[in-house]
Amino acid sequence: MEDIFEDIKCCVCGNSDHKQFKVKYTKDNFSVAECNTCSFLFIPPYFRKKISYENYKDESVANAVRQGNNWVKIERHKLRYKLIRKYKSSGKLFDLGAGWGHFMLTGQMLGYDVYGIEIAEQPYLYAKNDLKLPVDHIDFFKMDESKTFDIITMWDVLEHIDKADDVIEKCFKLNSKDGILVIQVPQIDSYIARKYKQDWKMMGLDHVNYFGKKTITRLLEKHGYRVETIKSSFEIKLFIMYTILPYLKRKKAKQEVSQAEANKQINAGERQAYFNKFTNKPMWKLKLYMLAHNLLYNTLSLFNIGEEMIVVARKVK
Repeated sequence: MEDIFEDIKCCVCGNSDHKQFKVKYTKDNFSVAECNTCSFLFIPPYFRKKISYENYKDESVANAVRQGNNWVKIERHKLRYKLIRKYKSSGKLFDLGAGWGHFMLTGQMLGYDVYGIEIAEQPYLYAKNDLKLPVDHIDFFKMDESKTFDIITMWDVLEHIDKADDVIEKCFKLNSKDGILVIQVPQIDSYIARKYKQDWKMMGLDHVNYFGKKTITRLLEKHGYRVETIKSSFEIKLFIMYTILPYLKRKKAKQEVSQAEANKQINAGERQAYFNKFTNKPMWKLKLYMLAHNLLYNTLSLFNIGEEMIVVARKVK
């Protein structure tokens, strides 16, 4: 019998004793392990050997992104900067895993000195060539540590990285004195995650880490940060693409399959094209849409309703 716990190590507490882990959830092609020492949940390296993010998005997705409305994306990211401004109203900002670059673009418009890196080729090319942003296509761990940043951000990045502790350690070196680290990750102890368990749509082979409030706090404190705030985040864009779209497709095709199965049948380009339908509207409609979006987002966050969390931590050591 193969040992699914081979080379296993908890990135939160450092536990590497095979006997101190157990299987918490089992899916079709992987299992989620739980550390008995600190209760951190993650996918063991055994299942992660073939995962790569270098071609995470292809040209069809890039073309769909180009057809979208950047005004809506910028307005959406202003919500994130509203939170950041409570801790840093200006300064050098480094976005780790910059994606398509709209968060950086928004920061640039708001007066931040932005820089980012992105490993996936198509998002990098779009951010570099279409948006003209200062973004590089390099390995994070090879970044020059003589550069420091007042703000480091990771939006839906840390859950993808096998050695999250090494990432936070590197961030600490790149953060300036009294700098802040802002992270958004799926929240395993959210109401939605606890309700759906192994059927939670955020649980997939590309998401290795499943942080809760206690485990993300422990990880950050271990590496010299103090958590300033943790707030729930309900990404309405993701809800449209990963909940409404598969539901409508199932209904139209009269398929008797689960939400998870329906999601597997939809590619990233199709999701982006569907979201574009909401954004390619007259400006007066878009302004009403964003007003409703922001009201709903802030209300859900106020009542801790969401399946992701935003963590703001300050460098203290």
